Amino acid sequence: MAIISKYAVALLACSVFASTHGFAPATPSQLALSNKSASATTSTQLYIIGPMIRKMREEKEAKNMPMANPDEAKVEAPGLRVGVNAWKWPPVWPYDSNFFKRKSEMTGKDNANPMMNMMNPMEALEKKDVADVDENLFNSLKWWEENKEVTTDLDERVVAKISSHYSFYLRDGMSVLELGAAENSYLPEGLKLNKHVGVGAVKSQMEANPSITESFVVDLNDVVEDEGVKSEELADLGRDTFDAVIMANTIDFLINPREVFKSSWRALKPGGIMIVPFLAKDAYAEKFDEAFTKQWRDMTDDQHMWVGGSFFQFSAGEGWEGLKGFDISPEGAKQLGAEESVLDKLKQTDKDLPPGAYVVQARKNFEAEEVDESDLEGYIKSKMWMLPTLEDRDKKLVVPRLARAYEALDTQEEKERMLGHFDSLPKIYASLIKMDQFAFTFSMQAQLAADLVGDPDFTGSDIQINNMKMGLGLRKPSADFWAPVGKLTAAMQPEEKVNLLAYIVPRFGSDDPTQQEALSAFVSGLEPTFEVIRSKCPNMKESDVQLVGSELLASEVLVPGRSNREEFALWLGSLTDVDLEFILAKRNSFKEDATKELEAFQKERADEEQAITDRRTQIQEQVAYARENRTTIFNPRTGKIEQVEPPKKGILGTGIELPFGN
Repeated sequence: MAIISKYAVALLACSVFASTHGFAPATPSQLALSNKSASATTSTQLYIIGPMIRKMREEKEAKNMPMANPDEAKVEAPGLRVGVNAWKWPPVWPYDSNFFKRKSEMTGKDNANPMMNMMNPMEALEKKDVADVDENLFNSLKWWEENKEVTTDLDERVVAKISSHYSFYLRDGMSVLELGAAENSYLPEGLKLNKHVGVGAVKSQMEANPSITESFVVDLNDVVEDEGVKSEELADLGRDTFDAVIMANTIDFLINPREVFKSSWRALKPGGIMIVPFLAKDAYAEKFDEAFTKQWRDMTDDQHMWVGGSFFQFSAGEGWEGLKGFDISPEGAKQLGAEESVLDKLKQTDKDLPPGAYVVQARKNFEAEEVDESDLEGYIKSKMWMLPTLEDRDKKLVVPRLARAYEALDTQEEKERMLGHFDSLPKIYASLIKMDQFAFTFSMQAQLAADLVGDPDFTGSDIQINNMKMGLGLRKPSADFWAPVGKLTAAMQPEEKVNLLAYIVPRFGSDDPTQQEALSAFVSGLEPTFEVIRSKCPNMKESDVQLVGSELLASEVLVPGRSNREEFALWLGSLTDVDLEFILAKRNSFKEDATKELEAFQKERADEEQAITDRRTQIQEQVAYARENRTTIFNPRTGKIEQVEPPKKGILGTGIELPFGN
C-alpha cells in the first residue's frame, strides 16, 4: 500500500506540473492503473489531494471574505465587499515616489517590491520625494496622444457590470464629471444627464463619446502638491458643482492620486458621490503597460482596492464618508486576491474568461457652515479636511486642543479672529515635521499649534513663522533674543517650552513699538526673575525655577498694557515661597491633564482597532460555520474540483468514506 501511495503522489505531481506549464491535463484513463490496484490508487489519491485542495480553497475564501455587514449590503449595489468600518490606515501617507513611477522611469534600485517602498511613518514625515527630471521622465499627454488609436475595448460582460453599478447611484438630471474620459463612459442605457463633462488625455476620443456634453484635455498627473490638479479649466468648473464624479480605469495611471482626489472632492456637491471602477491588473496589460504605475504592475487586485481606498482617506480624510469597496466581477472571472495558484490553474479551462472588475467609492461629507458651540470639534474638523501638510494623525491630536483654545477666549471678536487663523496650520506643521519626533512628540506639536492659533495675535505671518523656527532650533537664533532665551531656559523640558513658545511667538510681527519694548523687557528680565525665585525657594529644581519664572514673566510682561518690568519686579518680590510652590503645583497639574488626554486618545484608537478585529473574527466564524459540513476534492475521472457531503464514520473506523468507487 505504501508503494501505491507514493506512486499516486508522483502521478498527481506530474499532472499538476503539466497543467501549470500549459500541457493538456491527464485523462481519467491515463490516471488509472491497469490492474486491481487502480481503485486503491484512485482512492488513495483522493484521500491525499482532497484535504490539501480543501485547505487551499478555504484559505483563499477566507482572504476574499467580504468585510461588510448585511445591513450595509441591503442598501448598496451588489458586490459590496469592504464596508465603511473595515478600512484601516497608517497614521500618515505611506507611499514614496517610487510607488507611482512608470516602467521607463525605474532604475535598478527602484524595482523592489512596492510594499517595501511603503515608507515608515517616521521617514514619511521627514522625506519629501521629488521626481528626478531627466530624459526618462514619462510624458503622459504625449504618450496617450501617440497611442490614441489604442482603445480599451472592455469585455462586454465587464461593461455590463460597470453600467449596472452606475445605475444604482446615477439618476436622470444629474451633473457628472468624468476624469480619465475616453470614447466610452459605460453609463446605463437610457440615462439622461443634465451635464456630462469629460476630462481626458485625448480630445478625439472624448469627441467620439456620445454622452459627453463638454470636454477638455487635462494631464491628471500635472498637479500642485497638496492642492490638486493643475488646470484652469478644471478649476473654472467651480466648487460644489457636480452630483457625481466617475473615474473608470484611470486610477492605475495616476502618479499623484491624492491631488486628483482633492480636486474631485472640491468639484462635488456635498453628498455627491465619487465612483472609481478598475479592472484586474492583467485586463489590458499588453496595451498600456508602459503607462501603468509600479504599484499597479506589482501589487495584487486585492491590494489595489485598499490602496484605492487610501486615496480617499489621505486626500480629504473625514471629508469623505461612506467609503466602500465592491467586487463586481462577472461570473467566472478570476477571483480577487493573491497571485494565481495551483488551484486557479486546475480550475481554469476557458482561456476567454472575463477579467475581474472592482469599485471603490465614497460621498463628499457636509461641511459645517456655522460654528456650533455644542459641537466645536465637529466644526473644526470640517474646516481641516482639505488643509495641506497636516496628516490625519495631526488633525486628530490638534482638533480637541483647538476647541479648548476657542472656548478659553473671552470675546466673540477674539474667537472670530482665531477661526480666521486656521489656514496658518499648514505653515506651522511644515516646520514641525522637521522636528525630532522623539524629543518633540506629536502631542507636543499639536499643543504648540493649537496654542499659537488660539492666540488672537497670531496671524501665521512670515515673521512669526520665522521666529517659531528660531525658538524650535530649526533656524539660527537671533543674538538679541532667541540665543539668550535658549541659554537661560536650557534646563526646561521640551514639553515645558511649548507653552513658553506659544506666549512669545505671537508677539512678533507687530508694528506696535510698545510690543517691541515688551519683548526686550522679557529677555532682559529672565535672569533677575530666576535669581529671586532661587533665593525664595532654595530647594526648588533649576528646571522648575526656569519654568515658573519664564511663564510668570511672559504672562505679565510680554503683552503690552499688563505690567512693565518694574511693576512685575515689585509683584514678584511680594510672593512667598508658599505662593511660588503653589504656582508650580498648579502648572504641573496642566501637564498631568495633558498626559491623561493622550492616554485617553491612545485608548480610543486601540478600542477602534479592537472593534474592527472583533467584527472580522465574527465574520470568519460565521463563514466557518456555514461551510462546516462542506469538503472539496479533485475527481480524476472528470478532471474537476468537486464538492461532496461531509465525511461520515465509515470504512475501517477511519472516519473516511471515499465518494468514488472503481
